[in-house]
Amino acid sequence: MTFPIHTQLIPIPDGDLAVHIQGASDAPVILMAHSILSSAMMWQEQSQLLSACGFRVVSADTRGHGQSTAPKGPYHMDDLAQDCIRIMDFLGVAQAHYVGLSLGAMSGFGLALAHAPRLLSVLLCDGRADMTPDFAKPWDERIQIAQDQGVQALAAPTVQRWFGPDFIQNNPDIAQRFIQTASATSLEGFIGCAKSIQSLDYLGRVSDIQVPMTLLVGANDGPLPQAMGHIAGLVKGSKLDIIPNAGHLPNIDQSTRFNASMMRHFFQTS
Repeated sequence: MTFPIHTQLIPIPDGDLAVHIQGASDAPVILMAHSILSSAMMWQEQSQLLSACGFRVVSADTRGHGQSTAPKGPYHMDDLAQDCIRIMDFLGVAQAHYVGLSLGAMSGFGLALAHAPRLLSVLLCDGRADMTPDFAKPWDERIQIAQDQGVQALAAPTVQRWFGPDFIQNNPDIAQRFIQTASATSLEGFIGCAKSIQSLDYLGRVSDIQVPMTLLVGANDGPLPQAMGHIAGLVKGSKLDIIPNAGHLPNIDQSTRFNASMMRHFFQTS
């Protein structure tokens, strides 16, 4: 069964968050968060699958992305985690599963640390829990480019980095859709979220996480398989799944394998 998607604006201080809701109103809720320079559009395939399997999916546009407005920055990861709680409170959701990728995974660590009683499980994909100087430095250059040339100047290089030339050549329509989405990101939202990435500092506390956790990562996503493997060793009971031949967005470039791992997670935690 295919459920329609209903979009709703949820108030936060100095703005609104757009959430896209799909599935039966009385079904268990899955809250999904995307990467920087993207939007809830990246979860369309997974949202349709999960809603057909008996879940109510709430895919949120992060502040300053998609249809959400951009409060004045800078932001902290704790702010993005708190936005998830604001969404749940507004919708009357006592507990939810959480899925986050990249930026959404980073804030997901903070969500699991600060709001464990509100979470049924977390599925965190292709994200770090800390930000070393070597990984923080490129964001200075990206912020400067966005300020000088506009966020649009980051769109094509970002999509190239996420997917690689072969995938883009074979899937030009997907690549163009992500380039358009990245280009539409607000400058305030991009800079605010980029600075939240630079201040990421949850690694020293991840061993305190008690929420059922699965970590997914694309095998070709640079240093992230090693970083997420380290986190898996720190979080008792967590599971790590490395997806072969996948990059930074395995839900797109290896969606069949990603979806299989995702569904295993929910069948085991629901």
